[in-house]
Amino acid sequence: MDDALLAWFGGNGRDLPWRRTRDPYAILVSEVMLQQTQANRVVPRFEEWLARWPMVEALAAAPAADVIRAWQGLGYNRRALNLHRAAAIVAERGWPADLTELPGVGRYTADAIRAFAFGEPVLPEDTNVLRVQERTAHRFGPACGQALMDLGATVCLARVPRCAICPLAEECPSRGRRYEPLRKQSRFEGSFRQRRALALRAVAAGEQPDDAEAVAALARDGLVELRAGVAALPQ
Repeated sequence: MDDALLAWFGGNGRDLPWRRTRDPYAILVSEVMLQQTQANRVVPRFEEWLARWPMVEALAAAPAADVIRAWQGLGYNRRALNLHRAAAIVAERGWPADLTELPGVGRYTADAIRAFAFGEPVLPEDTNVLRVQERTAHRFGPACGQALMDLGATVCLARVPRCAICPLAEECPSRGRRYEPLRKQSRFEGSFRQRRALALRAVAAGEQPDDAEAVAALARDGLVELRAGVAALPQ
């Protein structure tokens, strides 16, 4: 199956800017952005970010307020702070042997950096990779990482896989199956997450939001600071 997958990837793989570099910092940025955001939305933001902060030292030296403002629209703003803190650690001490020691870096993100930046023989297992492996009942080798991600994102979809065009369909025991969603995504409209986002956007614009509960939650996460009762971005 590995050979069939890699042959398909050779003609169908997505051209994504973070695949054109081995820079661990650039790959860290892309992986953190991709944690809760679709690739097509991440591409322009990734390019803007790297144009502004091309090296890990540049991001580490940036004020946290600028980092939070630059992250607006990507969602889950704590990721921005974690990325900023991780950059500060790397700039000061270098890349740790255990990448999960960096803020916001879990097992998958660590493995992605190890594989795509440092060339280590490890298979990063995100949702798409795990789905394809489960359905095919096949354990793919480390060279298949990006190919599995693309197959899962474009062909072996979560609910209605496109088996008719899948390069693995002939040997796949799950061919033709349909799936129920594992869980429903909670609504953003009207949620507390939306209130937090609106409050943070207001603070970033120099305004004072009137949602005290949302501001308090942002302060607990370190996304805003309260100075004499006035909310401001951290410096």
